This record gives sequence, structure tokens and C-alpha cells, in this order.
Amino acid sequence: MPNSRNLLYLIAAVSFALIGAALYLQHVQDMLPCPLCVIQRYLFLAVGVCALVGAASGKIRAAAGLALIGALGGLGVVGKHLYVLAHPGFSCGIDPMETALNKIPTATMMPWVFRADGLCENAQGTLLGLSIPQWSAVWFTILTLSLVWVLARRTR
Repeated sequence: MPNSRNLLYLIAAVSFALIGAALYLQHVQDMLPCPLCVIQRYLFLAVGVCALVGAASGKIRAAAGLALIGALGGLGVVGKHLYVLAHPGFSCGIDPMETALNKIPTATMMPWVFRADGLCENAQGTLLGLSIPQWSAVWFTILTLSLVWVLARRTR
């Protein structure tokens, strides 16, 4: 059974790998990220950074708590995204959220990662039978449960 530190390293690696997968889908498969997709990227990044810093510094519980906040935020955002997909015509398209996201310094410095260009309701493509937002929900759920497990167990 892995100790909490190793599990935080694994959570960080998974979070960063998911951002890499999103970049692959964006740049190779030409799937433009919508505002909700970009917010999910920020939250995967927050989970990964908190987990990595916590594992490296030994502040396991504090880092797991902060990462858990990011994962729960991700569940909320992906829930909204799934709602948009389930209710066609309810779009988050070109709206103030997209404009605000695209003006954040990270979006202006790294538009290839954090620029929102797509429509949320266009995320209809599937990968192994699930849409990308559904996969995001699966991974945020796995990360949330893993972080709760880290917090619930005794630190080694």
C-alpha cells in the first residue's frame, strides 16, 4: 500500500498528465477548449501543484486539503459543463466568462494552454465511449476520493 507522500506524487503526475492530454486534444486533434474546459485545466493544475509541493515538502495534510479544494472545485465546474451538454441551447459560448478568462495573465502569456476559444456545447466527441467532460468528471472524482483517503489515513 503506497504511503501518503507517494500517493501525492502520483496525484500530481496524473493531474499534469491530464493537462498534457488536454493539450494533445487541442493541438493535435483540433478540439478547441471552451471557458469551462480552461477552468478545469486551472483546477487540474492547482491539484497537481498542491500535491507536488506537499509531497516534496512533507506537508502532507495541508497540501492534500488544498488539493482537495481544487478537486471539489473541478467537480463543480465539470458538473456545470455536463449540464450544458445535457441542455442544448444553454451555452457558455462567447460571453463575459470567456473574455475574462482570456485576459488573465496566464492566458495572455501562454495562450496555447489557457486560451478559451471553443463552445461548451460542442464537446460532443467521445473517447472510449465518454465525452471529454465526462472523462474530466471521472478523473476529478478519482482525485477527490484519493485526496480524501490521504486526509483520512494516518500519515506515515
